[in-house]
Amino acid sequence: MTALGRLIRTTAFKLIAAYLLAFAIFAASIIAYLGWHTQRLVVGQVTDAIETEAKILSQQYTIGGVNRLASIINRRSRQPGAGLYLLTTFTGENVAGNVLNLPLNFLDSEGWKEIDYVRSEDTDGHTSRAVVKVIFLPGEFRLLIGRDVVEREELRRIIIRPALWSVAVLVLLGVAGGLFVTRRVLKRIDEMTATSDRIMAGDLTGRLPLAGTDDEFDRLALSVNAMLERIEVLLAGLKQVSDNIAHDLKTPLTRLRNRAEDALRTASTDVQWRAATEQTIEESDTLIRIFDALLMIARAEAGQARAGMVPFDLAETVESVAELYEPLAEEKGLSFEVTAQGPLMVRGVRELIGQALSNLVDNAIKYSCPDEEDGVSRTIRIAGEPIGERARITVADQGAGIPELDRARVLERFVRLEASRTRPGSGLGLSLVSAVVHLHGGTLALEDNAPGLRIVIELPLEPVSGD
Repeated sequence: MTALGRLIRTTAFKLIAAYLLAFAIFAASIIAYLGWHTQRLVVGQVTDAIETEAKILSQQYTIGGVNRLASIINRRSRQPGAGLYLLTTFTGENVAGNVLNLPLNFLDSEGWKEIDYVRSEDTDGHTSRAVVKVIFLPGEFRLLIGRDVVEREELRRIIIRPALWSVAVLVLLGVAGGLFVTRRVLKRIDEMTATSDRIMAGDLTGRLPLAGTDDEFDRLALSVNAMLERIEVLLAGLKQVSDNIAHDLKTPLTRLRNRAEDALRTASTDVQWRAATEQTIEESDTLIRIFDALLMIARAEAGQARAGMVPFDLAETVESVAELYEPLAEEKGLSFEVTAQGPLMVRGVRELIGQALSNLVDNAIKYSCPDEEDGVSRTIRIAGEPIGERARITVADQGAGIPELDRARVLERFVRLEASRTRPGSGLGLSLVSAVVHLHGGTLALEDNAPGLRIVIELPLEPVSGD
């Protein structure tokens, strides 16, 4: 397809052509109406003048007869710029006037007519156009009175011809402008298409170009670029998750296989077989929990749980989670302080929020207990309170804490710091918390509790409907 053909087939050119056609038709209609109305006014003035003169001449005929009328017509015919006059008998014999070469039988009927005529004083036989009125007089005489409509023809020439040229120039400029605009639009679209082809070919770093004009194409490009950046981040995360799964699940799977192989090789009694089976089930449960956590994170990040969101009291959920873990904290020798200022009505999935809070409290208990008893009393504080239009949940411990440089990294899947590798866990707890918080439109912050770690979650409060 030629370049011109591509331009003509674009939507932009079709829209411009449609608007141009509509505007040209509108302009031509206005010009035609103005021309018609102006000519109508001119003809109306001419007919009014003829009517007036016809009454005057008819009165003169009544007063002085045909000789007086002929004398007046001859006198008027010789005046500069005179109208058309012709007085004839019923047989067509000229009595007076200045009109020649009338069509045969032209004076056989009364009324308004248009004729092409030649004045008697014109020696070159020049033909003109006139509006005339034929009147029957007593005595079988015929009277013709008319006015030249050269002004009407001149007006038509003055209006119609420039108007046609104007419309032609308008169409020409419109087509040229349409081609210019369409070419610019097509260039932008071609650039976007080329970038899209690069992205589909695997180059996820490609971005749509910006012209810097902040027009609709720039706004579209910004939106698409933001989407591409999000896709790139998700794909990078997917790759990282795949790598982490391959790395972190390889160890428990290998351990599971080795224990099963060892049981086959060494177990000989029911007790040994039972112990090997229990260890296998324990390792399998650990793997199932890891996959359940991964599935829950994936669903949260994909937003699949939004359909099940309902308003609920977050303060009640905080108290329920605290009540569940308080015996465990006391067993570990930890103080447990809970402050929940309710109601804190939020919209979300209660189970997911509860799971996220459970992960935070479980981590706080796990990492607040040292490997060896050091005699230091530690406290875990859980608080829920309204802050403006948001609900704030705080879980603070007095454990080892997380270095500031690692706080963003621990939110990724399977990330475990060196200090925590000796403790049970999969490195998915904080990842799940982050996914759930973002699913609910909230924010998650990891702060220094001096000593320990303070995790702050803020979720939007559900608007209270008025009475």
